[in-house]
Amino acid sequence: MSARKRAYRRDLWAAAGAVALFVLAVVVGRALNTTVYGSEGILRLGWPPLFAWWMPHIGPGTPAAVSVAVLVVVYGPPTARRLPWRALVPAVWGAAMAWTWSLALVDGWGRGVAERLTTSLEYLQSVDRVQHIPAFLRDFTHHILVGSPQIWPAHVAGHPPGALLTFVGLDRIGLGGGAWGAVWCLTIGTSFAAAVMVAVRALCGDQLARRAAPFLVLAPAAVWIGVSADGYFAGVVSWAIALLALAATRSTKVPRIAALGAGLLLGWACYLSYGLTVFVVLGGVVLLIARSVRPLPYVILGVLVWVVAFTAAGFWWLDGYTTLVERYYQGAAKVRPYSYFLWANPAAQVLTVGLAGVAGLRRAAWQVWPAVKRIRSTAPGGSGALSVLVAAAVLMMLLADVSGMSKAETERIWLPFAVWLLPACALLPRRAHRCALAAQAVLALAVNHLLLTGW
Repeated sequence: MSARKRAYRRDLWAAAGAVALFVLAVVVGRALNTTVYGSEGILRLGWPPLFAWWMPHIGPGTPAAVSVAVLVVVYGPPTARRLPWRALVPAVWGAAMAWTWSLALVDGWGRGVAERLTTSLEYLQSVDRVQHIPAFLRDFTHHILVGSPQIWPAHVAGHPPGALLTFVGLDRIGLGGGAWGAVWCLTIGTSFAAAVMVAVRALCGDQLARRAAPFLVLAPAAVWIGVSADGYFAGVVSWAIALLALAATRSTKVPRIAALGAGLLLGWACYLSYGLTVFVVLGGVVLLIARSVRPLPYVILGVLVWVVAFTAAGFWWLDGYTTLVERYYQGAAKVRPYSYFLWANPAAQVLTVGLAGVAGLRRAAWQVWPAVKRIRSTAPGGSGALSVLVAAAVLMMLLADVSGMSKAETERIWLPFAVWLLPACALLPRRAHRCALAAQAVLALAVNHLLLTGW
């Protein structure tokens, strides 16, 4: 058997193993929810390991989603190879928006878009409570714990105040309400595709960035990017890493400004979600691949801008985080078993990165250690650099997993990490790209049409 055929066979085994892991998570999750712990369900999930409900349906977005999928599968790879770079970046963002919008509209305009961010748990419920921003920041931590006066809804309490302030800002410029909030999250969220491609080009080369482009467009993660605030978070932190990569490799004429921009976005991300602080891992790996620390002072300066601003206004990040940990275990986390979610959380990512992503991760795993050893003497570049970048994303996900602060709903919460696994698809043989893209699209369409996802 040739080496090529052996590699294909290993890819298939990896994909089969991922499917088996997900099926096991479904079977064990249903047993835990019904047989062992009664009708209420200790997992607090409608369709474990996902926050979803079984509800086969079609909608107005169905024809558009199928059409976008077919177009990207057929024309995506050759277009990505031939289109000038300056045109390719916005084209990828536009195509990712088309894919994500069409998937969201499978559930209809109201249920799929306009009402997603208006439920009792969401940020928009609290926009009217923010009248004076300094007073809001000084008082924010006092409304996190269960039993506090005027307790914040779950999503507001579970994040630093920057998340709610985003929607307050939109409201104050006349873009309030669920529809505008959804447009904001979906637009910023889908920009991850362009940002990740920019970073891959700077660190790994033009060819791998172009090969990754169609897979970034047809990401199964789009099911949850449209529409959730975590999609917005993913877009912000993806551009932070992209700017850092440009600055570290000096792929821009203004590396210092790019580094400062990276710091500002990373700092803002830390006030959008506590968990995004682990992106220090990916940032460090970017500097390692580029073999440069020159951007670091400007990145730190950008982060400090937000730390000083929020602290001076009355919100201390560490107080917010420690209070959140207590609140987290006042809710569903106190009954959700850590032993299940420790492995079921990664199982859920099979649906966000897809089977092509799993096969790409298998190929990347074989190259990580040799690439790390080469970093000691020279920048690895190419597939070696891509493998190290993807490995850093896996490490961030594992850190989030073992923390115990991500029990369930990780198909949404881990979007900022998951999008950095998708470039691994570029390591698949070019002749297999159309089949791999079709598998990604079919998976996303199946999930969106068979399940009613919580986001």
